[in-house]
Amino acid sequence: MSEIPETAGGVVWQSSPPGSIYDYIRVASFSIGPDGLIEQWSLRAEEQFGLSAREVVGIDPVDAFMPPELRSQGHRRVAEILDGREWTGLVPFRTPEREGRHGLAELYVMPSETAAGERGALCIVVDVRALRGIETDLAASQAIFGQSPFGFLLFGTDLTVLRANRRFATVFGGEPDEHRGRTVHDYLGRAEADRMGAALRRVLDTGEAVTDLQLVGTAPGDPARRHWSINLYRVHSGTGRPIGVASLGIDVTRRHNAAREAADARRNLALLNEAGNRIGNSLDLETTARELLDVAVPGFCDLASVDLYQALLAGDEAIRSRADGSAELRRVAFASAVSDAPPTLTGTAPTASVSVGDVHRYPFHSPCADALRTGRLRAVPGDEGSLVHTTLAVPMVAHDTVVGLVQFSRAKGSEPFGERDRALATELASRAAVCIDNARLYRREHERALILQRSLLPPGDPEAAGLDIACRYLPGNAATEVGGDWFDVIELPGHRTALVVGDVMGRGLRAAVAMGELRTAVRTLAMLDLEPAEVLSHLDEIARGLGDPGGPEREAGGNRRGRPGSRTAHKSREADLSEVYLATCVYAVYDPVTRRCSIANAGHLPPVLVEPGEPPLFLDMPPGLPLGVGGEPFEEIEVDLPEGALLALYTDGLVESRDHPLEEGLRAFRKAISDPVPGLEDVCDQVLNTLDTRHGEDDIALLMARIQGLPTDAVGDWRLPRSPRSVGRARELTRTQLLAWGLDDLVDTTELLVSELVTNALRYGEGEVRLRLLRDRTLVCEVWDAGLVQPRRRRARDTDEGGRGLQLVGLLSAGWGSRRTPRGKTVWFELALPDGESAPVAELTEEQLLSMF
Repeated sequence: MSEIPETAGGVVWQSSPPGSIYDYIRVASFSIGPDGLIEQWSLRAEEQFGLSAREVVGIDPVDAFMPPELRSQGHRRVAEILDGREWTGLVPFRTPEREGRHGLAELYVMPSETAAGERGALCIVVDVRALRGIETDLAASQAIFGQSPFGFLLFGTDLTVLRANRRFATVFGGEPDEHRGRTVHDYLGRAEADRMGAALRRVLDTGEAVTDLQLVGTAPGDPARRHWSINLYRVHSGTGRPIGVASLGIDVTRRHNAAREAADARRNLALLNEAGNRIGNSLDLETTARELLDVAVPGFCDLASVDLYQALLAGDEAIRSRADGSAELRRVAFASAVSDAPPTLTGTAPTASVSVGDVHRYPFHSPCADALRTGRLRAVPGDEGSLVHTTLAVPMVAHDTVVGLVQFSRAKGSEPFGERDRALATELASRAAVCIDNARLYRREHERALILQRSLLPPGDPEAAGLDIACRYLPGNAATEVGGDWFDVIELPGHRTALVVGDVMGRGLRAAVAMGELRTAVRTLAMLDLEPAEVLSHLDEIARGLGDPGGPEREAGGNRRGRPGSRTAHKSREADLSEVYLATCVYAVYDPVTRRCSIANAGHLPPVLVEPGEPPLFLDMPPGLPLGVGGEPFEEIEVDLPEGALLALYTDGLVESRDHPLEEGLRAFRKAISDPVPGLEDVCDQVLNTLDTRHGEDDIALLMARIQGLPTDAVGDWRLPRSPRSVGRARELTRTQLLAWGLDDLVDTTELLVSELVTNALRYGEGEVRLRLLRDRTLVCEVWDAGLVQPRRRRARDTDEGGRGLQLVGLLSAGWGSRRTPRGKTVWFELALPDGESAPVAELTEEQLLSMF
């Protein structure tokens, strides 16, 4: 137990100094007598060398502690010291009869004299390892404190600032030393400063850390409100005595702004959901316009009006509006949440007010005419003295045709329109326009369905790494409505390829639209790099979401086929649902590196596999339920595909017709594909010519892929330990591999991007790092680690020393991204080969470099 310090003459005496520096340095001493032998031995020397005074007093220190090869030189040094010379140096030492104890000591020897005039020496010894440890600790502490990208403060026990880092001084001004002695009241308002002070006192008293203390304030010279997240923890000396509280501050203003924007987005999504439920429940144009205003007022704006082209209301086949946007329009709806508001908005009429039912024109130079002419939204400020603050003039565009104009206005005192509001206004106008234009679209259903169906099929001959692909699509005859068959070839990261074949049950425009939505969803889900079974599960949910029985087409169909509410109309609506929103699909993902294919099936006919020298085989896999049924999970299988194997995916129109059963068509298909034909295109032609495909009862889709795989020398795969040296090793491996491939022009760029990804994996990831390079039509680099947190590209602040790695990757690569794996994640980028067909990666321009800061 420590004694109470006594003060005498300004000197403080205490028996156990709290954490003296000499405790850390481990200073020891001993003396050498005139005979060159150890005369006195301190307790610190006994602790450091592990020998007691009884063991060493009276012996030669050189023979006792120094290695044999250094003893002669040591004796000369002792003789010089006894002659009166001082000496300082590093001396290796050992302790006799104690294995494993050796080290390096810094020795300071001072000559001394006895009362009789005999010369001796006083030796001060410091353990060099202890000194190096203290130097390392101080350097690390300075680096962490000084180089931290976050504001760092050290408060003393009196809660005044002892130390501030450069980042904190950058925000609050001045030099770091100028903040010493200040308190939290010098930086925050009274209420926030009191909260911060109470938290500091609580941490200092209890030792319990505080995390994510949210504070709001402003920085000097910047009136904008900022949000900070503060973390506090108590700091102790070497003996455990509290010496203060450390504070780490992170600016989370962007996070708060993002949360606020997310709230606005949720409000807009709710409004869009309401619009989807309420707009378009009738084919009457005026009713649809009023439904739009019922949604918009007052949830989105204070006043609104809808104008439609008179030609559209008159029933013309095509809308012939003047190029200058001044064709005749009729006001069909007006709504206001402001009492006594006139039925006209800012800039809407050339002279007098326009009432509901009036036919009018907009002047050529008016913002409304410009919106109609260009098809783009225009913001119109309110006139001085008007109750309107701002008006959004939004053209109602349906299928690239302007059918009218809707105006949303907010009165003075309301929040101004923002960018999200502009997007929402455009979306609301577009939804209403689609419903208004529904009658004209219905008359051209078959033509537009054909255009849509053709546009959604892959253009030309699809290409994929490690696959030779051929495909065929045959539509039904002119007497048959358009179906919902589709196929797709989707390039995935890592030179993998997704092969898709699907069939929406039903005919006509609705089947084609449903097919387009499902195909788009497949491409979107494929980019998320989900497993085939997961893709089908999500597609099933999407298909079930599309089958909402409250759509306008179903009500119209009920009126056409039977009285509303009758059993006939009810059965018709059920039939429509089963035709349009049920679909079958096969989704396969092929990896050319492993030559392995993962396949999942949703009620579709099984793929056919033809291995070299073997008969065709229908893959044995769970059939699954069609998309849109729900209730059962999908399963997937993995198939190893040998080089030269043929995989065929198809729709039922190829093997099924009224003239023969399905089993007979499958046997004929297997026989047709078994005959050896050299080219894959010839195989497709042979199948179509052999089978009865001219019945025209259904669309036919056929997708064939011959397995080629990536050669071994086109893949570089390495595993790297979690060590900073792995970054340099990754660069070295990359350079060596690219030079071996003859891709000298890509070495510098690839090395830079590889080092960025490996650095991120070491800094933010977990576990072992794996680097893989793939060379095919493009160069792909993949970096794997066991971390689950996906990388996020952000814009670094001017004062940030890092955070620009992914910006470089995005600017220098042809494409990049990340995907989850069963054991972590993979981050990848792609570069065009110098002699490839892809466009070469552009060099960084001055503007692009400046955009990173």
